[in-house]
Amino acid sequence: MKLSPREAPGYFAKPDTKAAGLLIYGADAMRVALRRQEVIRALIGEAGEDEMRLTRIAAADLRKDPALLLDAVKAQGFFPGPRVAFVEDAGDGLADVIGAALAEWREEDAQVVVTAGQLAARSKLRKLFEDHASARAAGIYDDPPGRDEIEAALGKAGLTDIPLEAMAALTDLARTLSPGDFRQTIEKVALYKLGDAKPLTPDEVALSAPSSVEAGIDDALNIAAEGKAHELGPVLRRLEAQGVGPVGLCIGATRHFKTLHIVASDPGGAGAGIGKLRPPVFGPRRDRLQRQASAWGMHKLERALGLLLDTDLTLRSSAEVPQMAVMERTLLRLAWMGRR
Repeated sequence: MKLSPREAPGYFAKPDTKAAGLLIYGADAMRVALRRQEVIRALIGEAGEDEMRLTRIAAADLRKDPALLLDAVKAQGFFPGPRVAFVEDAGDGLADVIGAALAEWREEDAQVVVTAGQLAARSKLRKLFEDHASARAAGIYDDPPGRDEIEAALGKAGLTDIPLEAMAALTDLARTLSPGDFRQTIEKVALYKLGDAKPLTPDEVALSAPSSVEAGIDDALNIAAEGKAHELGPVLRRLEAQGVGPVGLCIGATRHFKTLHIVASDPGGAGAGIGKLRPPVFGPRRDRLQRQASAWGMHKLERALGLLLDTDLTLRSSAEVPQMAVMERTLLRLAWMGRR
């Protein structure tokens, strides 16, 4: 059976304990891993792994010994309770082995949970689970979590009755952060509010949000792209103190301006181009990229990419040059170029 994106979150939270198995697949390994953890916890409980009711099987090991999965499905545990046989990073090459285990599956056997990367619609592994009478398949996509999912995550962390302003701030974060970073942010908010009965505020959400080197690099690149040359110096000094090198900055700048070029060069305009980015972008970052691409235009962005290519060649050459100064000059030139 195929689970739709709307059905999947509910099933992950409360899976069918009498099902033969579940396939979770998607391009984002972190999102897949988080859903797999949720499902397995719901099936065997918090103590399941300690009680040896979870058998982990790597795809490479299963290829070497195809009997591993069926043995795990049929094995009788020392502790009572439901069991799970988990196969990690499977592919179509294991479809026959997993199919044989599902064909032999009976009630009271361990449920088969399989994770995989992105699978095409004609994938043998997908069809195996989608066509099976007692198994499910769920695709994990890069869409940000909806309000129901955010509220469920807050509830698990012990946070209820969130004001609208704070919920809006959390929703924006969910659209910009990776799933792992967002979960850690929720946990930090819960710790911050432990024993505090006052309503959560947007400022408290912002205090709990991650402040990473990548965010600092994005700040520098946005400053350059928006022509705010006077703000560039302090940000670069801070990044340099954090150990960010000029080559890393140049790579990040090239990636940023290539993204803007893709958006600006779309025949339908920046509004159409922003919707074709993969992975997709959401929230304030989406609006910001669209504004920058519209302001620069395709031809000016091509000149910017040429400047960044020259800078990259200089930084990687054997010439002895003050590399951070070279990179700072390039970002300043980009800031000035964007204002013309």
